This record gives sequence, C-alpha cells and structure tokens, in this order.
Amino acid sequence: MHHPVIERELELRLVLSPERSVPVPARLAYLTEDPYAVHITFHTGSSTPVDWTFARELLVEGVFRPCGHGDVRVWPAKAEDKAVLCMALSSPDGDALLQAPAGAVSAWLERTLRVVPPGTEAERLGLDAALAVLLAPTPADELWMRDPWPSDESADGGDL
Repeated sequence: MHHPVIERELELRLVLSPERSVPVPARLAYLTEDPYAVHITFHTGSSTPVDWTFARELLVEGVFRPCGHGDVRVWPAKAEDKAVLCMALSSPDGDALLQAPAGAVSAWLERTLRVVPPGTEAERLGLDAALAVLLAPTPADELWMRDPWPSDESADGGDL
C-alpha cells in the first residue's frame, strides 16, 4: 500500500529576543500512515537535525487562535507586518520560540487536509481491521470460555 508524504521546506525564524531572530531551515512532513501527527525537522546547523512531532489538529487550530499547552503551544501573530504562526516548544533541552510564515504553513496544511480530511484519520490507520483480527476468537479462547464445571443433570444435588 502506498503511503503518501506531504512535505514542505521553509524558513522559520528562531526568536532570540524581541529585537533579534535567526533563520532556521525546516521541513514540514505529513505521513498518511501517521494521520494524526505532523512532523517538523529543524536544521539548526548541528550535525543532527531536531525533530518534533505533534498533533496536526494543534497546528490547524493554531492558525486561527492560540492553542496547546505544555510542550507545544501555537498561535497566530504578526511580525514585521507579516502573518506568522508562532510555535513555542519546550523540552528538557530547553525552550524555543519559532515563527513560521502563516501562508506557507496554511497552504501545506490544506494539502494534508485534502489528502486525509479531518475525521477520516482512523480509516487510514486500519484500526478497525486490526482490532477485528486481534479480537477474533481463537480455538484457545473457545476452550477457555467453556464452562469448566458442566452441570450434571443426573445428580440430585442433595448429597456431597
């Protein structure tokens, strides 16, 4: 089975202070085999890129209003008169505030929503088919479910 990947390379801004930010190349990826999640890879200049995965729904909602809590928070804003999507990421290694071009992220999200519309993600996972296989009775189940103490109709039930 073919599992499309929807990717978009773009440049984010890592906000260091209210006056200073630095460019961070990033790749957005959506895998239809992992339909509830979005993946962002940040190329920070170190030998290994930094990967984050979080709910697609969080990014979709964050385009319109502040959302999220804990490790990932997303909200729309303006930076230098441009619409941006702010992402606050927290990890044991530290915190980062990133700004992404809202138009580019929205266009990419629309592509993901066309391929896997909201509410159809579970169908992509094939959970129903997998559960049917997992929950199907086996010969061992039939032995296990059999009454271990069959009633003996010939006994009068009074004497032990």
